[in-house]
Amino acid sequence: MEKSEEQCRLHGHSSQGTNQDAREHFGRIRRENMTDDIVWTLPGTSLISGEASGVDAVIARAHRIVSYELTFNLKHIMIGQSGLALSLHNTASKGTQSLDEHLATVCTLRDGKICEINTYLSDVEMVNAFFV
Repeated sequence: MEKSEEQCRLHGHSSQGTNQDAREHFGRIRRENMTDDIVWTLPGTSLISGEASGVDAVIARAHRIVSYELTFNLKHIMIGQSGLALSLHNTASKGTQSLDEHLATVCTLRDGKICEINTYLSDVEMVNAFFV
């Protein structure tokens, strides 16, 4: 469990954050914390959806998400036998579009590094409409 708690510290704080906080949050996700073959899946058909394979693709997705000026609220961090899960509430607005999304991000660890990220959304269609 020690390694899971270490990874957990990489992923955030317990209060609401701004875009600057999000940039700092994603800035803490370093290559050495991920396996080379990391895969991040996110449902839907939006610009952030699909499978991001490899460290560069995962970092690029994180930066793309942050570029949408979202406000995020880390609700809970749950530690499991082989990883951790983050419960988040993200909000944003862009023109006439708004985002008010609850999600869970589940990180699987291998040898103390994140090897897989699966994101689960409360409203896939809202994400599809917002991230265009």
